[in-house]
Amino acid sequence: MKRLKDKAAIVLLGLSVALVLAILFVIVGNVVIHGARQVTWEFVTQPPRDGLTAGGIMPAVVGTAALVILMSVAAVPLGVATAIYLHEYTPAEGVRLAWRRFRKSKGHAGRRRLFFRALSATLAAVTRNAVANLAGVPSIVFGLFGLGFFIQFVGRSLDRATQPEGEVLWGQGSLLWAACTLALLTLPTVIVATEEALRTVPQDLREASLALGATQWETIRRVVLPSSLSGILTGAILGISRGAGEVAPILFTGAAYYLPFLPGDITDQFMHLGYHVLILSTQSPDVEATRPLLYGTVFVLLALTFLLNLTGVIIRSRTRSKAYR
Repeated sequence: MKRLKDKAAIVLLGLSVALVLAILFVIVGNVVIHGARQVTWEFVTQPPRDGLTAGGIMPAVVGTAALVILMSVAAVPLGVATAIYLHEYTPAEGVRLAWRRFRKSKGHAGRRRLFFRALSATLAAVTRNAVANLAGVPSIVFGLFGLGFFIQFVGRSLDRATQPEGEVLWGQGSLLWAACTLALLTLPTVIVATEEALRTVPQDLREASLALGATQWETIRRVVLPSSLSGILTGAILGISRGAGEVAPILFTGAAYYLPFLPGDITDQFMHLGYHVLILSTQSPDVEATRPLLYGTVFVLLALTFLLNLTGVIIRSRTRSKAYR
């Protein structure tokens, strides 16, 4: 009876995997069949024209690449630094235990040390709850937050401080504010994945490094980070890949309907491949003329995402192989 149940479970799992793969192959195959023939050198290097029914996607490709680069610069260092602080510098005991030890302590020096330890544990708990809540927030909410905070508050404040009366430079949608908004969106993924990578490093390595006279930061920099680099890269790649395909957060923070030129500054608006797909599929005056451009744009977006993931996998595998040498 147990063997029969095991075989049934294996069959169900196999059917589930086959169904998922079939759906994936249908979607990707449909895009490849209809989109690959559309991708030519002119399609990739020309701007759209004739009411988005002809031309290419050059501004959208450049805008997407610039957005991903700025988002990575903003999100990855901040996420990795936050994860290092949460895992390496905050106390392992819970908040209640830390405050209980503080209340029971005696002596000015001991109470001061335990107070900061309990305060650090509280800050870590609040930060972890905030990261967990951010991971569940819909992406459209990030876009509204970026509009209200980055553009209306930070941007308008910068305009009042640096620009002549009535001129607007920072207080409008731009590449910078869209990248900052997507950086907030990807932060939870980077933080959680980095912290999980740091947990894989044995505690014995840290203790051995400290016993040899290294400081805590030297231990993190020379022992912990090299040992967990592959996992950190994995988290960064997952976060960047998610942010590269998001459209909702950039609708309010900088993405343009149609711009036949490339962004020349971080304060410029930009075209985005995902947003361009949305426009082609919903706002086209001629559906039949737009359909080949739509398939070609989707194909390029999938190809760029695949190349991004493939690059990350190659870097991660090489890093992992060096670590085992």
